[in-house]
Amino acid sequence: MGSFLLENAWTLLIIILMINVVYVSLFTLRMILTLKGVRYGAAVVGMVEITVYVTGLGLVLDNMTSVLHVVAYALGFGIGVIVGMKIEEKLALGYITVNVITKEYEPDIPNRLRDKGYGVTNWVTYGREGERMMMEILTSRKSEKDLFDTVSLLDPKAFIISHEPKKFNGGFWVKGVRR
Repeated sequence: MGSFLLENAWTLLIIILMINVVYVSLFTLRMILTLKGVRYGAAVVGMVEITVYVTGLGLVLDNMTSVLHVVAYALGFGIGVIVGMKIEEKLALGYITVNVITKEYEPDIPNRLRDKGYGVTNWVTYGREGERMMMEILTSRKSEKDLFDTVSLLDPKAFIISHEPKKFNGGFWVKGVRR
């Protein structure tokens, strides 16, 4: 049965495409785990990844009779990049630091965010048009959209920027970062 599948040209093209989608998705996941410091998880994913890669590459190299095989391999690679990115978005591993500068100085905003479980450090700052409030908030990446939506409701003109911290230590952040 297995040789029949490989002899059918369309089936082979689909197998090559799907193998590369799986391979590149695993590659993306392994890179994310590596960057997040999840060593053993990255190693396990890497072992599966390389097995899928060698299998797919072997199929392409054994069937170089058609440019369609190479196209299927390349198309699978591109689709795999998109699938890998979607997987990463769903996992949303790690934390983000969100910096917020309010349009107006509104002292109630930090407490309203704290009431929702966010750790907020705030201070008065000055912009071109006067006094503002600056807030620094650490949260899980899974809570990023909720935080952005909440801040936008509290101050629709707030300037919001986020970035991923590499490490953090101490304070509210270690005790109870909103998950």
